[in-house]
Amino acid sequence: MTIHLTRRQTLAAFGAATAAAALPMPAFAKDKANVGVLRLTSHAPNFVAFERGYFAEEGLDVEFKIFAAAQPMAVAIASGDADFGVTAISGGLISLAEKGATKVIGGALQEAKGISGQILLASNKAYEEGVTSPKALKGRKIGITTAGSSFHYMAARMAEKDGVPASELRFTPLEKIPSIVSALKTGDIDAWAIQPSIGAGLVSSGAAKQIGLVADYLPDYQVTTVFTSSKIAAHDKAKAQAFLRAFAKGAQAVNAALVEKSLSDGETKEILGMIHKYVFQDQPAEKAYAAIQNGPMQIAPDCALRMGSIKDQLDWFKSEGLVKADVTMEMLVDPSFVKNV
Repeated sequence: MTIHLTRRQTLAAFGAATAAAALPMPAFAKDKANVGVLRLTSHAPNFVAFERGYFAEEGLDVEFKIFAAAQPMAVAIASGDADFGVTAISGGLISLAEKGATKVIGGALQEAKGISGQILLASNKAYEEGVTSPKALKGRKIGITTAGSSFHYMAARMAEKDGVPASELRFTPLEKIPSIVSALKTGDIDAWAIQPSIGAGLVSSGAAKQIGLVADYLPDYQVTTVFTSSKIAAHDKAKAQAFLRAFAKGAQAVNAALVEKSLSDGETKEILGMIHKYVFQDQPAEKAYAAIQNGPMQIAPDCALRMGSIKDQLDWFKSEGLVKADVTMEMLVDPSFVKNV
């Protein structure tokens, strides 16, 4: 079945998200910026940009706000509790954009040719029962954080391309990634699509089986985007541009260390140490470094955005009734910031 997205959080956020009529102002020293992040390797550009001083060089005094899922981050940015975020296109983000609260201003994590990318996993129990490819997902329980999340989109689109409509899948919202991991290990859910830094570890440890690669079904998928409030996009462009420049520098360093492998061992270890401060902190450095390097994905150079992928995602969310049918790309994306690819 398809789960329909509740709009309660979206509407609640709007009570706090007000528009301000101010002229664009340049970012200046110690301009406070609250940045929403998840403790995932995909957010490494933020961590590296902070640790290397790239944000400070742009006049931004950054403080991270940690979230457990994408949609609460979108609500926080719409309400003004956070200024910038990097997360997947979700039903919640689209609904907030439709209400005039948020804008996508750049690209981040993406599937790229020659890089394995995100993995569709099956629980060992489901695999033994014959769930060995997306076409076997009919009637099966798929783990997601929330309805309308990227996990929802990925699993549904992969199954659809193998002839299984989303209406014949059973989506199970578990809110937090650790909860999904536990449910997959115990067989309480049958499948889940996730980034390789987590997925590859589950496969190598024998806790789950790989049954597909997202890139084989969605080769140009723009996995995550950079977004901000509509207020900042419209009235504080200098601050948004400063954030994008710093994030892009962080992404360049992460790509060089993890994807291109063009740095020296010492430089790579330095980058890994910066990321480890925020990701896999409960693990010793050697184990954490291995996990961070396990299936790294490309971050869009210069925050370029794959507009074709964004449109495909928007069209899918509308077709499933997860967002309003009249939402447009212009509502979702501010093209004045975007380098389109």
